[in-house]
Amino acid sequence: MELHNVWFVLIAVLWIGYFFLEGFDFGIGVLTKLLARDRVEKRVLINTIGPVWDGNEVWLLTAGGATFAAFPEWYATLFSGFYLPLLIILVCLIVRGVAFEYRVKRPEENWQRNWEQAIFWTSLIPAFLWGVAFGNIVRGVKIDAEMEYVGTFWDLLNPYALLGGLVTLTLFTFHGAVFASLKTVGDIRVRARALALKLGLVTAVLALAFLIWTQVDTGDSWSLGAMLVAVVALVGAIGAIRVGREGWSFALSGVTIAAAVAMLFLALFPDVMPSSLDPEWSLTVTNASSSPYTLKIMTWCAAIATPLVLLYQSWTYWVFRKRIGTQHIADAH
Repeated sequence: MELHNVWFVLIAVLWIGYFFLEGFDFGIGVLTKLLARDRVEKRVLINTIGPVWDGNEVWLLTAGGATFAAFPEWYATLFSGFYLPLLIILVCLIVRGVAFEYRVKRPEENWQRNWEQAIFWTSLIPAFLWGVAFGNIVRGVKIDAEMEYVGTFWDLLNPYALLGGLVTLTLFTFHGAVFASLKTVGDIRVRARALALKLGLVTAVLALAFLIWTQVDTGDSWSLGAMLVAVVALVGAIGAIRVGREGWSFALSGVTIAAAVAMLFLALFPDVMPSSLDPEWSLTVTNASSSPYTLKIMTWCAAIATPLVLLYQSWTYWVFRKRIGTQHIADAH
């Protein structure tokens, strides 16, 4: 396999890792309004991701850096054409990180409530916009012969991409609800399981429509296989949470995310950013890639650094693996 194809696969893996981990992370943020009944329960939910949320974002930084180094033309066209939605996502991630840290710096109720509102909105908006962005990447956008995006922001808000945004929002929230049921004890755990079941049914309807649309438009036999895995895994996740098997449900919801993202990349290949104006103007793994020497150096660096990152992050999840509940929350000042 040629190195530019290898790096296309590696970037797909990085996005799978990001959406798997940050998916339940965003979901927990959304659930601070949908699930928590009071501020103590909000603190329980936030504490379930407190030790890991910032580590989850490393996958995004790595995916962006790998795209910049391996496919500079893809990176340039993507970040110039999708400037506004990606800027909104970036601002949300910054505010979200500040909210996690600043929320407990002062004891006033208004102060903490405002930062909790920020956590909700800065989790919901990126969860939706990532689906919109990837929907447009797979569908194709207005790219001219100079590899430049010539469309407008409003061109990105098409029905297919908006459906993709709804799918990522509901899927991440379902993933987060399953994670909440896996990481909590008491009444909040019971309600998280009940909410996860409802969210799973809504997600199944939206995801099935989006995946079928994708397969009909741009899919092949490989993407069809990934789509079937995603559908079966989602049904299994819903069934597992229904009978109270949170661990299995979480694993299967993760497989759903992985298979769905894999399907999008399989439907995209060998393009990295199709042109809706003329297929000849599309960015591909060949015309958008860096030099073979650059890719070779990157491959050696990735082979050394990636296992270390995986070991460290796995250790973090192992250390903070226990469940928590309202009884573990210290009294407010």
